[in-house]
Amino acid sequence: MTLYPDKPIKFSPLHRLQWEEAQQKDVILYPEGMVELNQSSAEILKMCDGTRKFDQIVVDLEKKFATTGLANDITAFLEVALKNGWIHQN
Repeated sequence: MTLYPDKPIKFSPLHRLQWEEAQQKDVILYPEGMVELNQSSAEILKMCDGTRKFDQIVVDLEKKFATTGLANDITAFLEVALKNGWIHQN
């Protein structure tokens, strides 16, 4: 699967991203189970709202965390998320 930089990225409607009080972290819930996320992964997925393309996600996260150089890390995570079906692009 390929991540297309010119297409918006949306979190999968077959999964649910939510804060899990028992684990004190964000998780992805789906019929077969649950995936615990670290803070960085959760913040990336929260940006996958179907309105942002890859470059906008990078800009927004670098602004939010007052840093630069996140593109490679974001790409690596989004490729995993796409492979696992957590996100999709139309």
